[in-house]
Amino acid sequence: MSATKIAIVGGGLGGLAAALFLKQAGLDAVVYEQSAVLNEIGAGIVVPPNMVRLLRRLDLAKKLDEFAVRLEFAWEFRCWRGGRVISATPMGERCELMFGAPCYVAHRADLREFFRRALPEETVRLDHRCIGVTQSKRGVALEFVSASGRASHVEADAAIGADGIHSVIRDAVTVQEKPRFSGLCAFRCLVPAERAPEMARRPVQTLWLGPGRHFVHYPISAGRLINIVAIAPAGDWRSESWTADGEISDLMREFEHWDARVRQLIVSATQTKRWALFDRAPLEQWTAGRVTLLGDAAHAMLPFLAQGAAQCVEDAVTLAGCLKSADPDRVETALKRYEELRRRRANRVVLMSRGREIQYHLPDGPEQERRDEALAAEDPLKQIAWLYGDAAEAA
Repeated sequence: MSATKIAIVGGGLGGLAAALFLKQAGLDAVVYEQSAVLNEIGAGIVVPPNMVRLLRRLDLAKKLDEFAVRLEFAWEFRCWRGGRVISATPMGERCELMFGAPCYVAHRADLREFFRRALPEETVRLDHRCIGVTQSKRGVALEFVSASGRASHVEADAAIGADGIHSVIRDAVTVQEKPRFSGLCAFRCLVPAERAPEMARRPVQTLWLGPGRHFVHYPISAGRLINIVAIAPAGDWRSESWTADGEISDLMREFEHWDARVRQLIVSATQTKRWALFDRAPLEQWTAGRVTLLGDAAHAMLPFLAQGAAQCVEDAVTLAGCLKSADPDRVETALKRYEELRRRRANRVVLMSRGREIQYHLPDGPEQERRDEALAAEDPLKQIAWLYGDAAEAA
């Protein structure tokens, strides 16, 4: 019996992770990516314990230390003016004791290239933009076009839509939902570590909280860079593209009265990307016949739980487990089982990622003081145990 042939549309973290786990399961998986090169998209990313444990199955987790930074503290909340530490959560050994793995932060491009190098070169086909997918009882047909206009046709036993928040494959599965606008935008910058204040170079995820906005930073790329994510009111900005250029002057204007260390990080940046923050309502259907969705195509979420990449990897592991023993005639049943195992948990993460900005952005005053007291009394690791625990492995 020949191996089940899987076509994965999208060469981001989710698509590459799916190929890795499907290959490990003995399946014939090929990734089709619309870009002619795997460009650097985004900047910093959290690699939490629920993701690290799964990467161990590929014997990859031990190599994270080559480019990622292992966090010693996370959720170090600071006051926007003066930098008073509201609370900080030890990670390190405690995280490993509770969840069996550490927590890292990394450059998204480093992680993407890390996944790419772990795959055979022929597994990733670049310059393939998907323009259509049709299916029959026996298989799936996908149509692609290159940047030069060259058309190509691919047939497979199943198609996986890992093509992100603007998924083309989603049209073949369910009715497209209109995006929900959060009213916020994100500025992202990278600053060379030698130009950053000393406190920003520590292996710590720091969140400065202030009226109407918050500011996050942590080191990435083996400590050579400091990643900045600044969340502020979007105003008229509606671009949802990760590659849209913003203005440093606009970013500084949003944080001009904040602590001097925040301002130093901003002026040390030479460029910023800016995009409006949208998510999608949880989908009630991920799968239609031989086509299913994975990652942001299935569950686009706001970044406030830092789980986008981890949920992609959980999808990939579950998908591979369901397809591993399914011959081509049983693909539809396997894909439906994958959806049943993943949809409820991923949709919960989508909903839990909403609303944190309300708490983070309180104006100074009694409500903000009560929030700070609550943050100081909380144990985030216990609160997030449902997420960092072994739910994906259990499924």
